[in-house]
Amino acid sequence: MSFTHNVARFITGKTADGVIKNLQKDKTSELLKLINTTQKIAGKMFQPKTYDAGRAVINDPDNKWHQFLYHFLDEADPNVIKTAFMDLAFESAWYGTKQIRKNREKYHCNIPWTILVDPTSACNCHCTGCWAAEYGHQLNLTYEQLDSIVSQGKSLGVYFYMFTGGEPLCRKADILKLAARHHDCEFNIFSNGTLIDEQFCEDVQKLGNIVFSISLEGFQEINDSRRGEGDYNKVMAAFQRMKKHGLLYGTSICYTSRNCETVTSDEFLDLLIENGCRYSWYFNYMPVGAGADVQLIPDIKQREYMIKRIREIRSPKSKKQIFVMDFQNDGEFVGGCIAGGRNYCHINANGDVEPCVFIHYSGANIKEKTLLECLQQPLFMAYHEGQPFNKNHLRPCPMLENPELLQAMVKKTGAKSTDLQAPESAECLCGKCRDYADEWAPEAQRIWDAEPKHHAQYYENYKNVNHKLGKNEDFKKAGVEV
Repeated sequence: MSFTHNVARFITGKTADGVIKNLQKDKTSELLKLINTTQKIAGKMFQPKTYDAGRAVINDPDNKWHQFLYHFLDEADPNVIKTAFMDLAFESAWYGTKQIRKNREKYHCNIPWTILVDPTSACNCHCTGCWAAEYGHQLNLTYEQLDSIVSQGKSLGVYFYMFTGGEPLCRKADILKLAARHHDCEFNIFSNGTLIDEQFCEDVQKLGNIVFSISLEGFQEINDSRRGEGDYNKVMAAFQRMKKHGLLYGTSICYTSRNCETVTSDEFLDLLIENGCRYSWYFNYMPVGAGADVQLIPDIKQREYMIKRIREIRSPKSKKQIFVMDFQNDGEFVGGCIAGGRNYCHINANGDVEPCVFIHYSGANIKEKTLLECLQQPLFMAYHEGQPFNKNHLRPCPMLENPELLQAMVKKTGAKSTDLQAPESAECLCGKCRDYADEWAPEAQRIWDAEPKHHAQYYENYKNVNHKLGKNEDFKKAGVEV
C-alpha cells in the first residue's frame, strides 16, 4: 500500500471512530460529516450527485432508506459498522476500484471487483437443484491456498471476497484466521446457517469483517422440502444469534417455478425484516448438473413477475426496509453479464477458476497458475471480448438466455467441464436452456422496449463499471451510438 493510501485510511478511520462514538447524540450531523470526509478523500472518483443523494437521504426522516440506515446503526455492533464501512466503502469501493481500473487497462483483461471461492465442497445438506452438490464432497482448498488467493487479489485491487460451497462454515477456523489476517478485506459467507453457533458469533463480532447470506427458500414447509427437515428452525435460531451480536446478514434465495411468489410476498419479507435481515440476494434457478429439473426454471410469466416485484420492493415507495437484488434480472443496471472476471469470478474447491458459479467450465487452475494468469485464460478472454452478450440486458447470460454463445466460447477456447462427479458438455447444458431462451426472447424485448428512457443510463452504468476497459466497438455491437 502507498503512503497516501495509508494516510487516507488513517484519516477515514479516525473520522469513522468519531462518528460512531457520537451516533447516539446526533446521527444526522455525524453521518453528514462522514459523507463530507469521504468526498474530500475520494474526490472525483464518484459523481457529485452520488454524495448529494446520500445527503438527501440522511436529511429526510420520512425516506425509507433513511429509516433503514438509522435502524441498522441502532442495532448493529459498532465494530461491525466501522469495519463494514472501512472495508466495503473505503477499501473496496474507493481504493480497490481505482486499482482494478488501472489493472484492467494494464493487463488488457477483466479484473473482478469480488471473487467467489469455495473453501470446501463438503456440506451437511444436499438441497434439490444445488449446483455445489455436483462437485462431490471431498474437495478442499488449503488455508495457504486461500491466503494466496486473497493476497494475489489484493495486489490487483480486490478487497471483497465471497465464500460459497459446499458449506463454507465446515472450515470455520480457517475462515476466522483468514479474516483476521486480511482485516482490510470484507468476507461474505453464503451459508445454510446451521453451523452458526454462539461462539462463532462472538468471534465474528470481534473481527467485524464477516457478513452472512443465509440460504432460505420460503416458509417452513417449502424450505424444508428442498433443504431438509428442521432446516427452517435452525436458520431462525441462527438469525437470532446473529441479531443478538449485532452482525450484518441477509438471505440468499434461489427462486424457482414453485416458490417465486412466496419468497417475495409481504409476509415473507416481514419475516426476514423482523429477524434482522438487511438484504436479500435472489437467484434464478439454473438447470446445472446431470440431474437438474428444467421444470424448476421460473416460467415466462413468473420471470416478468420477478422483474416487477423486485423493483417494487426496492422502491422508496415500498415500506419494506430491506435491500433486495436479483442476480438475473438486475443485469440492466450493471451492463449485462458480470461473470468471467468482469465484476466477479468463481474458484471451486478443486482450484478451477470458472467464469460464474453456474458455468462449470475452465481452462486454468489456481493451484497451477497465478490469479492473473487464470483471469487471462482463453475462456475469460472470450467473455471479455463478448460482453455484453446481448444488447437487451434482460437477456444477460450466455447460458440461460443466449445458450449458443456459451457453447461457442467453450468450443473455441477448449475449456473443460469442472464437474468431477458427472462432467456435462456445454451442448448438454445449453440444450436444457434452448426452449426457455427462445420463449423468453420476445417477451424480454417487449419489456425492454417499453422503457427506452432508461437504456442510455444502463449503458452509462456499463461504462462507469468498466471504465477504460470498454472499447467503442463493444457499444456499437450492443446497438449504442458512441
